[in-house]
Amino acid sequence: MIKAIVTGHSQGLGLALVRALLQQGVPVLGIARGQANLKELEEANLLQQVNLNLAHAPAVLDWLDSGALFRFFEDAHQALLVNNAGVVSPVGPMSVQSPLDISNAVSLNVAAPLMMSAAVAQLGPHITDRRILHVSSGAGRSAYPGWSVYCATKAALDMHAQAAQQDQQARLRICSLAPGVIDTAMQAQIRQVNKAHFPNKDRFVQLKERGELASPTSTAQKILAYLLSPEFGSQAVQDIRSM
Repeated sequence: MIKAIVTGHSQGLGLALVRALLQQGVPVLGIARGQANLKELEEANLLQQVNLNLAHAPAVLDWLDSGALFRFFEDAHQALLVNNAGVVSPVGPMSVQSPLDISNAVSLNVAAPLMMSAAVAQLGPHITDRRILHVSSGAGRSAYPGWSVYCATKAALDMHAQAAQQDQQARLRICSLAPGVIDTAMQAQIRQVNKAHFPNKDRFVQLKERGELASPTSTAQKILAYLLSPEFGSQAVQDIRSM
């Protein structure tokens, strides 16, 4: 049996990924601060939801120590982990960045995915295929003014995948995948920021106005096709737009 964990599953790309997995009959454990409105699928025992603040490392540690992750995968042979949860804030130069916002971003964008990945890597031998997908960004590969924290955290995911791949652990594949520019709440947030803090704002406004943002649904379908394919993990860093 294939089972999947998706973080940040309650909206945007995470919610679209959950729907795509459930449509293929894959049981999902969604982890986020909020709940997805998919009650009919919960009742069919396909979806479990956990309310957890992934930006709060002690809470993540407590959840992992509870054994909930291991219990979820105890009857699976293939384990999928999609580290999707993330934030774009703080936006702006260092002179306006809140230390608390920086801490939250690093905890959510970096610490939580690495902690969850290590837990999946340590699942028992009955899991013959473990696949870890970091939802990264082109911002992890190209610097943008105003996005120093976001760029740094996404670059961290790319480097983690590259180094983890070199560990050559049996039955484990990993990829840090940039999904492109998607029409989500995060994009709406970017369009509302102060242009003085994010000089590239107009570019994202124009993408929306021209209808050039990808839909969460179509992007999720492409990501899932790659995640389940034999080619997954052949490259540690990938961009869905190049496939």
